[in-house]
Amino acid sequence: MVAILGSFDHRLSALETAMRPTQIRTHSIRRAHGNIDKTLKAAEVILSQFDLTRKAEAKILRGPHEDLESYLEAIDQLRSNVDFFSSNKGFKCSDGVLNHANQLLSKAISKLEEEFRQLLLNYSKPVEPDRLFECLPDSLRPSSSGSPRNHGDGSGKSPTDHQEKSLENAVYTLPILIPPRVLPLLHDLAQQMAQGGHQQQLFRIYRDTRASVLEQSLRKLGVERLGKDDVQKMQWEVLEAKIGNWIHYMRIAVKLLFAGEKKICDHILDGVDPLRDQCFAEVTVSSVSVLLSFGEAIAKSKRSPEKLFVLLDMYEIMRELHSEIELLFESKACIEMREAALSLTKRLAETVQETFVDFEEAVEKDATKTTVLDGTVHPLTSYVINYVKFLFDYQSTLKQLFQEFDASDPDALLASVTTRMMQALQNNLDGKSKQYRDPSLTHLFLMNNIHYIVRSVQRSEAKDLLGDDWVQIHRRIVQQHANQYKRISWAKMCRSCSVSLLKEVRLAVVVQWELMEVPVGSQDQW
Repeated sequence: MVAILGSFDHRLSALETAMRPTQIRTHSIRRAHGNIDKTLKAAEVILSQFDLTRKAEAKILRGPHEDLESYLEAIDQLRSNVDFFSSNKGFKCSDGVLNHANQLLSKAISKLEEEFRQLLLNYSKPVEPDRLFECLPDSLRPSSSGSPRNHGDGSGKSPTDHQEKSLENAVYTLPILIPPRVLPLLHDLAQQMAQGGHQQQLFRIYRDTRASVLEQSLRKLGVERLGKDDVQKMQWEVLEAKIGNWIHYMRIAVKLLFAGEKKICDHILDGVDPLRDQCFAEVTVSSVSVLLSFGEAIAKSKRSPEKLFVLLDMYEIMRELHSEIELLFESKACIEMREAALSLTKRLAETVQETFVDFEEAVEKDATKTTVLDGTVHPLTSYVINYVKFLFDYQSTLKQLFQEFDASDPDALLASVTTRMMQALQNNLDGKSKQYRDPSLTHLFLMNNIHYIVRSVQRSEAKDLLGDDWVQIHRRIVQQHANQYKRISWAKMCRSCSVSLLKEVRLAVVVQWELMEVPVGSQDQW
């Protein structure tokens, strides 16, 4: 048994030796089979990429007109194929495939560029004025005369507090500059162009198209480029109307057109941030320049008293639009427009202050030869008092304006300006009173004019700023001139009338004086 079992070991060892070559071949065959499977799978992936490339090529050769979405998908597929072969350059075919795919991709983006241009041109149309007016709040829509109903019409009248509050809460509806259904397509096209390295072409197409349309919209509205020389040549009535229109145009441009442009620019160029900000800046820069240049021309033109109120209207609209301008043009690309708007606001404020000084000097130095024969209220007095009344319609604006240059109490500054105007008027009236040869007329003239000033102040908001002391002081001045007038008049009458007649006349005049609530018009009335 031991011998038999020993022979088994020998036989098994011989069998194993005989089988080893077969086992080696079997293992090699299995490994080769695994390699073949891997190769086939790799080949299948490559072939599928070739297949996808052929399908994408067919769609691209047909162009984007038939099916734009499918065309965009084909471009994405091409980019995916380029990435695949770029990361597998070990294949012999990789270089050839990459060259072909890149050439095809370049052609596809060029066609896409033309499609973007045509689509943007077809749906970019100037906005008609009527459509813009419909986007305004009811209170700001033009009346039949073509000017806004209650504000910024160059009339020298500011809105009431109630109207100002309603303007603050007013709702503006942005105009539809491009149909909403087209915006996603334009966005996809812009994205593909940017990814394809065509940012500059995208920028140029968008800027040229939208800037031109925006300028046309403003021209249809009535905006025109006017410089300082043009302004100087205009009659005041024409210029006043143009300033009123400019105020209206500024509100429409900032709150509707520029805001609308910002919205569609952000939508179409979403994801292309540096280009988006630059596009919006380039689209609006020319239009902003046209609008602000007119304001600058007015601010730098020859100053005159009648311009004060339209300058205040212009300052008001720039302050009203300040927050919108800061928000719309907040990017670094728009810094010049932001600074230009702020510069205009400050320049208008400076011009208003300079006009105040000019007005005071003009009132004090007024050399009008017109003499009021009966000593009644002089036209200059009525003019100045009405001027001051209009100023108090702009109280809040003036206080804000004063704070541009002085941190003092704005109420005190407004009171100081008003007091100086009143003093300038009184100084001029003192000079005019000396034109009378009759001393009694001198006092009658001053009494009537200062009485008119005091009564007007008492009935206006100026009383609160000037104070009761100012009113009482000037009432005493009125009384002093009245006493002087009576004294001189009675002296004349004493020389020409009997004592009994004098008593009767004196009684009648005293009664008349006590009942009088308005200035005396002439000596005959006495």
